[in-house]
Amino acid sequence: MKKSSSKSKECALNAEDGYVRMFLRGRPVTMHLPDQQRETYSLEPKVALPDRKLKLQWVYGYRGRDCRSNLYLLPTGEIVYFNASVVVLYNTEEQQQRHYLGHNDDVKCLSVHPDMVTIATGQMAGTSKDGKLLAPHVRVWDSVSLNTLHVIGMGVFDRAVTCVTFSKSNGGAFLCAVDDANDHVLSVWNWQKEKQLADVKCSNDSVLGAVFHPTDANLIVTCGKSHINFWTMEGNTLSKRQGLFEKHEKPKYVLCVAFAQNGDAITGDSSGNIYVWAKGGYRISQVVSGAHEGGIFSLCVLKDGTMVSGGGKDRKVALWDHEYRKQSDMEVGEAFGPIRALTEGKPGELFVGTTKNAIIRAAFPDTLTPIVQGHTDELWGLDAHPSMEQFATCSQDKQVHLWDTDSHQPLWSKTIEDPGRSVGFHPSGAVLAVGTMTGRWLVLDTDTRDLVTMHTDGNEIISNIRYSPDGNFLAVASHDNFVYIYAVTENGRKYSRVGKCTGHSSFVTHVDWSQDSQYLVTNSGDYEILFWEASSCKHVTSMDTMRNLDWATSTCTLAFTTFGVWPDGADGTDLNAVCRSHDGSLLASADDFGKVHLFSFPCSQPRAPSHEYGGHSSHVTNVAFLHDDSHLISTGGKDTSILQWVVA
Repeated sequence: MKKSSSKSKECALNAEDGYVRMFLRGRPVTMHLPDQQRETYSLEPKVALPDRKLKLQWVYGYRGRDCRSNLYLLPTGEIVYFNASVVVLYNTEEQQQRHYLGHNDDVKCLSVHPDMVTIATGQMAGTSKDGKLLAPHVRVWDSVSLNTLHVIGMGVFDRAVTCVTFSKSNGGAFLCAVDDANDHVLSVWNWQKEKQLADVKCSNDSVLGAVFHPTDANLIVTCGKSHINFWTMEGNTLSKRQGLFEKHEKPKYVLCVAFAQNGDAITGDSSGNIYVWAKGGYRISQVVSGAHEGGIFSLCVLKDGTMVSGGGKDRKVALWDHEYRKQSDMEVGEAFGPIRALTEGKPGELFVGTTKNAIIRAAFPDTLTPIVQGHTDELWGLDAHPSMEQFATCSQDKQVHLWDTDSHQPLWSKTIEDPGRSVGFHPSGAVLAVGTMTGRWLVLDTDTRDLVTMHTDGNEIISNIRYSPDGNFLAVASHDNFVYIYAVTENGRKYSRVGKCTGHSSFVTHVDWSQDSQYLVTNSGDYEILFWEASSCKHVTSMDTMRNLDWATSTCTLAFTTFGVWPDGADGTDLNAVCRSHDGSLLASADDFGKVHLFSFPCSQPRAPSHEYGGHSSHVTNVAFLHDDSHLISTGGKDTSILQWVVA
């Protein structure tokens, strides 16, 4: 080996020819050094950690699509709910959020202790980046200090904890949990001693709710697929009595259970009926049939003893008096979806969680104010506005949102015809390009959200869509291995196709433009780095010009200035996105293990050190710095969440 070359694990430097070569899954990836670094660059030096850090400031969205009983009001005036692996405490009056960050994968259930301070949350199983199983468990924590008090059931639960509830009497000494094992095991714990008191196979079918009786700490009611069961705990055994439907219609699902002030159990089911089960009995004592059209996902008994119910299909919140006579109802708009969770707010006020991941503040007869909104399907598309405190997202739920980072609300939302995948602002901020999963892409006016134009290139995913810095070109990168180039005029209103860049042998993943808008660089699914001339769509093979270009952005995960983000033994799919801060000092990355990392830029040493931040679950799909680098935005794929971080 020549003196001018050196090697570190998985990385080799050829100083003579001016390149570094790294290996991903055994494939060589060659990255060329700028001329000014050819003499001095070495693989040896260690890079410093960035002097700035991230602090989670805001979580957009709420997990209503597949979780229930997960919205409560605390005495602090905060509502508590969860999204991804974060539990959010949101003071709607002061527009402040606090966050409990003890979990390392999706939170699935939540319960508030009778003391109204202690909270229990249960999570699903996950995988760490070294492939180890992260066990499902319950965490009990203090909602004032955010300190974890107890960790329960590590190694006991299977797949996920789907229900968790504190006993209401006996000072809330017991905690009951149901896991997602085939038998849906119901277990009762002395949570302060972290000791299991009893467990039993609950049901082969799904269990949707589990609650302690308000005055009997040894009675638990569970409900789910075609059953309601009353469990009595004696010593360390749980014995079951099934609720009898007798002459009444037996529903496919008993969806929720609540308790009247006199101790009667009240259930809502998939047929839209409310059944009252007299205290201490297993029989129905009163029926409100057809209370809702379609299922009833939530029941909430208010402090004055009246009750509200939330409908699925009819999206109605209904108010019932002490005798279960309907007093009034109001309908939640279709955009927010069926009702998932209900909780009492200040007098006369309710908080409503929906299956489209929104939370609404409501008051009868018809006041409905959305306070939390989010996406409802896999989320990849993200771009920050070039000059304002705004960012855009698009998801496979066919929604495009333009968000304001101060109010944390969408300035507007637009429904498009196809599932969305990528977004990019024109440098003027006047228009926004949106790439979809079908090869179609469209341009929206950012003021009016009107459609400016629509085009189709190929019939595969448009994974990336990016304007040149001068705004005169648009690159449309597709899963069909091509990048389509358009000439852009009239401030982003007119588009004519220049041609397509052909040469990749796998789908195109990332695109960066040169500062002078003449060239672009692309990465692909098989770890290729290719360079192109925009005006001719020609593949540029000579590195003499390319190695010295200034790039307007650094979003390619494979580049000389970003390759240090790759961890040891990385699979080429472990990293989904990187983004350089506008001042050129920081690089953020989004990985497959729920983590956002912050590196120093340039990141040109193997396995550079980083600050690591949790909050998302499994795949973090994208990251973007706001125009002034004050904040970083990150998006979660399956968890559909958007996190806003302060850069400090």
